[in-house]
Amino acid sequence: MLSRVAERLYWMARYLERAENTARLARVYSYLMLDLPNGVGLSWQQLIDITGNQELYRKHHRTAGERNVMRFILSDPENPGSLITALSMARENVRTTRDLVPSEGWEHVNELYLFAKKKLANKTLPQGLYEFLSEIIMRCQQITGLLEGTMSHGDAYQFVRIGRNLERFDMTSRIIDVGSATLLARGAELERLEGRLWTYLLRALSAHQMYRQTVRRQIRPEIVLGFLLHDVRFPRAMAHTLGEIQSCLALLPRHEETLQSISELSRQVLSSDIGKLYPQGLHAFLDTLQLELGGLHRQIVHTWFAPVPDQTV
Repeated sequence: MLSRVAERLYWMARYLERAENTARLARVYSYLMLDLPNGVGLSWQQLIDITGNQELYRKHHRTAGERNVMRFILSDPENPGSLITALSMARENVRTTRDLVPSEGWEHVNELYLFAKKKLANKTLPQGLYEFLSEIIMRCQQITGLLEGTMSHGDAYQFVRIGRNLERFDMTSRIIDVGSATLLARGAELERLEGRLWTYLLRALSAHQMYRQTVRRQIRPEIVLGFLLHDVRFPRAMAHTLGEIQSCLALLPRHEETLQSISELSRQVLSSDIGKLYPQGLHAFLDTLQLELGGLHRQIVHTWFAPVPDQTV
């Protein structure tokens, strides 16, 4: 398989996962803002903070109101993390790898992009925003399931899995980081609503029901963080995503150095002591994981995607 093809499959999966995560985050956050009383210290700015595009947002908008923020993360073509940009890039990467991706995969991704483009064509937010975002999430999940069920699980599919889980780890760490930082800065009113806010954090990751089944305890910060970091069975927990990447890398050639890096990152996550990290040390710990995840991405690029130097000279 050509390195450029492997890279496109990797990014196809990352962009599809990014689109799904963006839709899920926008859906949950819009309900959170409606549900909480005014003056509790939450704002639409936190949604921009989660995506990590604060500087780009400030270049185009002076205030962080609902309309500007939602359009920025859903339909702004200049935002590399917006929903429409992610779907456009996923579509382009599928289009150029159609000989390896099942034909139904291309059809579903193309239809999803056209659906989102039509709904987001106007300057106003689409009517029935909750239903629109739910449709995006459902279609992304259908595509993920379709690829898993109809694509041969060779090297090409391993790059799909790596891209999906790397993007999933990134979003989980961002949501935990910004969400916990907001809760730590709480006032008296926000403290009273702490349980509800941690519930929304779980729901942003579709983790609320599985948390209840697994933990069977009330929602408390340390227990929620332990579940989202350490659980090896829940698909969006950080330990699980790293385990998935690790199993994929082991099946690829020239994996020794990259596998060593992911093993070290996995060890850091699994051995982390929530009691010591929360509340004051969590942000620094997650920042370190983000930096190491960036290093892992660059290592993947160098190992499998970057052009091989000419050895004939």
